[in-house]
Amino acid sequence: MRHGIHPVSRAVVFRDRASGFQLLTRSTIHTEHTVEWEDGTTYPVVNVDISSASHPFYTGTSRVVDTAGRVERFQRRYGTTVAVRP
Repeated sequence: MRHGIHPVSRAVVFRDRASGFQLLTRSTIHTEHTVEWEDGTTYPVVNVDISSASHPFYTGTSRVVDTAGRVERFQRRYGTTVAVRP
């Protein structure tokens, strides 16, 4: 491997802003923000919007969309009248 062309891998904390879940892992991402981890060491932190701790698919809070109910409601509201051209 050539020296000086590869990014530096370091320990980074990824924090889910929605649930507060934190994960310490290695990454090459660069950030200016830091957070103190449970062991007292300060690590760079990356805030993410959604993780497996807050995503509806993984938490089981996803909703099932009832498309048949939507069609029936549309038919009740607007009917099935067909305009006949003279």
